[in-house]
Amino acid sequence: MIIRKFILPIAMLLAGSAVLAQDGKIKVKIDLTNVVDDKVMVEVVAEKFSTNEVVYHMPKMIPGTYAIEDYGRFLSSFKAHDKKGRNLPVEQLSTNSWRILKAKKLTKITYWVEDSYDTRLEGPEIFQPAGTNIEDGLNFVINPSGFIGFFDGITSTSYEINIIKPEGFYGSTGLIPVSVNNDLSANLTLEGVDYATGSSVDVFETGNYDELVDSPMMYSLPDTTVIDVAGTEVLVSTYSPNQVVTARQIGNTIEEVLMAQKDYLGGELPVDKYAFIFYFTDQPVMSYGALEHSYSSFYYMPEYSIEQMEQQLRDFAAHEFFHIVTPLTIHSEEIVPFDFVEPEMSRHLWLYEGMTEYFAGNAQIKGQLITIDQYINMLREKMMTAAQFNDSLPFTELSLGALDKHADEYYNVYQKGALIGLALDLTLLELSQGEYGVQQMMADLSKEYGKEKSFKDDELFDKITEMTYPEVRKFFATYVEGETPLDYETVFKKAGLIYEPFGLFYDYSFGLTQNNLGVDMEAGTLYVQNVEELDDFGKELGYAEGDVILGFNGTEMPPLGPATMTYLQETMAAMEEGKEFSVTVGRMGDDENMTKVTLTAETKKIARKVPHTLRPDENATPEQLRVRMVWLGLE
Repeated sequence: MIIRKFILPIAMLLAGSAVLAQDGKIKVKIDLTNVVDDKVMVEVVAEKFSTNEVVYHMPKMIPGTYAIEDYGRFLSSFKAHDKKGRNLPVEQLSTNSWRILKAKKLTKITYWVEDSYDTRLEGPEIFQPAGTNIEDGLNFVINPSGFIGFFDGITSTSYEINIIKPEGFYGSTGLIPVSVNNDLSANLTLEGVDYATGSSVDVFETGNYDELVDSPMMYSLPDTTVIDVAGTEVLVSTYSPNQVVTARQIGNTIEEVLMAQKDYLGGELPVDKYAFIFYFTDQPVMSYGALEHSYSSFYYMPEYSIEQMEQQLRDFAAHEFFHIVTPLTIHSEEIVPFDFVEPEMSRHLWLYEGMTEYFAGNAQIKGQLITIDQYINMLREKMMTAAQFNDSLPFTELSLGALDKHADEYYNVYQKGALIGLALDLTLLELSQGEYGVQQMMADLSKEYGKEKSFKDDELFDKITEMTYPEVRKFFATYVEGETPLDYETVFKKAGLIYEPFGLFYDYSFGLTQNNLGVDMEAGTLYVQNVEELDDFGKELGYAEGDVILGFNGTEMPPLGPATMTYLQETMAAMEEGKEFSVTVGRMGDDENMTKVTLTAETKKIARKVPHTLRPDENATPEQLRVRMVWLGLE
């Protein structure tokens, strides 16, 4: 979500920030062929400053992460040079800033960069999709924010990026290159560096620093495929250290989702090229995920087979791809321009992340990629997860405090934020008799603003109301700016559905409930932490306290991760009433040794009370049925 026109704060400009005395590009070279102590050298060429001092900054934070990164701590041996190669005086002002004296003589700066993936440096942990990786001869993850900074006052100057790469390596990015595999002899060389035989250089250009930060790259031996989506070239690139999953497999998995999203957006996309960049790790991970950009998205995930993570890949890709709408074409002044030194938050995370997450699910049901039951369960999971957060915290306040005061509430933007999108959609569909929903609203906002025009943060609600209905302003005041929790009963009634906080539900089970299922994050396993609340099926199976769940029906459960939910869903989907069901558990004996035990029972459905149930209202009005049909894409 990172398309910017970066402008430094007015106070800084009035203080006399340095500017280039000529119009020219800032040229950057990153040498991937010369890795020393897990570091690579960066050279930044920028000449003829108009002041005697200039400050070079690395970002404190980048858009989309909602967390402090402090990328400057990864730099070392920072030097400034004049045209004769002599060092100029440099003073480090802070973790992320260096003052260069005698800047009128400056020709270039050089420094070494360490990566974030395996660093031991102190500082905030960086979300891996926003991080950097240096694996000599194997893989390089180049989020430009971790390698390249910017000068005070130089906000609109274009950047030329030269990536010197090992033989056979391919650069995956949403950028369209100026040239690839160039002969190094045609370019300036890094001081004191001998280039590896067969190495070459790729050249990219961006209009400014914001576009540069918006453009992650991954270099490795190529594993790519291309999908054509309404004339947009969609690149899928994969690095899987053990070749467990391929780009073609991922492309085949997400293609139908992309086609459904294309239809959802009216058949056209606002970009000519888009890149899905996947980095898979074979190391144990406690967290993983993805980060959106205007023309690409970057994914850091455990290395599992395509079968184990198929649906999660679809969900991830659907969410990130929808960010081409917001904030690429709809964004506030807090997002564009973005202040990389002292970032400010927008109050509209409900729009950037919540609405995007809602679209990701709603496009799949409208595209008939998931069933209605699957979609309802998706919404139920969001309602259950949202209940774990502060439901009376105004969402605008959560957004403004997402970096610090309300950082612990941030994950709720993907839960309650999506439910706000749902509630707004059904409200608009009810008011318009099914003719106008959030799809049309977002299209109208895109036309009103677009890539080059930002909205004022405190005016968006009034603008949407002006475009839609007066009742919508009360909706925002009550549920987004106010402390009132969403009224699910009223929300779903608009679509002719009866909502119950707890309802009786008959379904298959594994014999366990949330109250007696434990999670061992270190071992990556599930276990039975008590037997008091086993359901009837669990009692028949004969679970014992402390049993570690090893697998069902003779198949092995994968370690906790993206494959776990898929495994559990597929196992439950295959259950048939009356057939034998088996569970393999690890059970501790009196001798303190664990042995495998197989438990069996005849499969049967269990009646249980579950939270947030929905069922059709037999007395639904034609107007309610119309809203339901449009909402679920059934017309």
